[in-house]
Amino acid sequence: MSKRLDQLLEFEKGDPNDPFIQFALSKEYEKIGQNLNALDRYLKLRTEHPDYIGLYYHLGQLYETIGDRQNALTIYNEGLDLAKSTKDFHAASELNNVKMNLELELGN
Repeated sequence: MSKRLDQLLEFEKGDPNDPFIQFALSKEYEKIGQNLNALDRYLKLRTEHPDYIGLYYHLGQLYETIGDRQNALTIYNEGLDLAKSTKDFHAASELNNVKMNLELELGN
């Protein structure tokens, strides 16, 4: 394990419901190549904090990395809907871009 991962796991013990810590753990697992652990963390974050907008871009990217393009597209669409409903135009733009690129690859 990495030192950063150890630190984040300690932070989680102090505040297991903090969405930022959950997100940071997901990213750290990705960074060290533990994609299944990252996926589990992202999915937990999605269930417990579905309004955490940053998760949708990164979860979609992870789905693409592991070759699950259909789930990536679903996640991008969910995130785009959330971004529009909360008027988060920056997130909407990023999600729309990755969604369109994926749709082009899929031939949609």
